[in-house]
Amino acid sequence: MLLETVRETVLSGNAPVTPSTVAAAVQASGRLLGTAGALEAAESINAELNGLGPLQHLTHDPSVTDIFVNGPSSIWVDRGQGLERSSVHFDSEQQVKSLAARLVSAGGRRLDDGSPCVDVRLRGGYRVHAVLAPISTAGTLLSIRIRREETFTMAELREGGMFGEAVEQILRAIMQQRVSFLISGATGSGKTTLLSTMLGLSHPSERLVLIEDASELNPTHQHVISLESRHGNLEGGGTLDLGELVRQALRMRPDRLIVGECRGAEVRELLTALNTGHTGGGGTIHANTAEAVPARLVALGALAGLNAEAVKLQVSSALDVVIHVARTPLGRKVASIGVLMDTPEGQAVVPALQLTPHGLVQGPSWAQLAARLSLNKSLHVSGPTADQDLGVNPGTEIGRDA
Repeated sequence: MLLETVRETVLSGNAPVTPSTVAAAVQASGRLLGTAGALEAAESINAELNGLGPLQHLTHDPSVTDIFVNGPSSIWVDRGQGLERSSVHFDSEQQVKSLAARLVSAGGRRLDDGSPCVDVRLRGGYRVHAVLAPISTAGTLLSIRIRREETFTMAELREGGMFGEAVEQILRAIMQQRVSFLISGATGSGKTTLLSTMLGLSHPSERLVLIEDASELNPTHQHVISLESRHGNLEGGGTLDLGELVRQALRMRPDRLIVGECRGAEVRELLTALNTGHTGGGGTIHANTAEAVPARLVALGALAGLNAEAVKLQVSSALDVVIHVARTPLGRKVASIGVLMDTPEGQAVVPALQLTPHGLVQGPSWAQLAARLSLNKSLHVSGPTADQDLGVNPGTEIGRDA
C-alpha cells in the first residue's frame, strides 16, 4: 500500500516530516501516478502523518467551524446552519483512535486508558477534544473546533444578518462608553465572533489583554496581548488556570480586560477587576437565555467560594449589559440586549431590546440602557429623547433585525 510504504520511508529518516519529505518519498516509491496524482497522494499522506487525516480536506471549506467524529462512518460538520453529515469516513475504529492519539500527542498530552478524555490546542488553529472507549460507548470520539483567522467588521456582521442597524449602533455605543458587558449564548451561537468584532472597535490607544482557555479571539486592533491557560504536564505540574492569568493580567495595565469565556472560579477575579477601575471589559458566558445569566454567575461564583449574596454585590457594580446571541433557522442573531438590574425578585437581566418573530421590540429597561449609553450623543441625531433617536415608541417595533 502506498501509504504504508511512504510512512515507513518518511519515519525511518532523521529529517522532520514535512510536505517536501513526503513528496520526495512518494516520488521515490516508484509508483507512476502522474503529476496530479503525485500531488494528490502527497497531500493525502501528509494529512495522514501531520494533519487531520481523512478530515483534512474538510478544513479547506472556510465556512466549516467544527468537525465531529462519532465513529468511523459518522462524521459531521458545522457550517453555521446546523450540523450536516459528511461523506468522509475512516477505514476503521483503529484509524480514528490512531488519529486522536497523534493529535493529542502533538498537543503535549497523552490519550490512553489513564487519560481517556483530553483537550488540546494545536498549531494551525485547531482545538481538539478526544474521548476513548469505554468512556465513550461508540468508540473514539473527536470534536475539532477550527479557529479561522478571518475577522469581520460590524458592517459585515450586519450584512450577514447577525443584527440590524439599530443594534449595531447600540453595540458601538457600548464600546464607546466603556460599558462592562457579557455576551451570553449557547455553544456555537457566535459569542466569540461578536466579541472579537466588538473589541476591534476599541480606541487605538487602548491596551487589550485577552485571557482564554484556548486562544480564539482575534480582534483587529493594534495593541492586543493574549494569555492562554496551560494544562498540567504528564506529571500534573505546571498548571496555569484562568484565575491566575487574570491576576497576572492586572499587573500589565490593561485598558480592557477580557476573559474569553467565564466557565469557573475565574469569575471572582474578573468581577473584582471590573470593580477596581477596569471598566469596559467583560467576556462571554454559556447560557441558554439572557435571563439565566444571573443564576449562571451565582453558580460560577460558588466554585470560587462566594455565596449568592457576595456574587450579587459584585455583579451589581461590575457588569452593566448582557448581549445574548442565539442560533436560529436563519443563522446566528443578536437575540436581545438587557441591563443587569436589582429587582424585588432578585438580580435579573431586564430586556432593553428583544428580537421577536415580528421584529425588534423595546423592553422595560430601554430607558436605563439609553441613559447609560448616552445615545443622544453617540448616535449623532437630534431629538429630545433616546427613544426618538432610534424612532422607538414604548412597546412598538423598530424594524426587522434580519
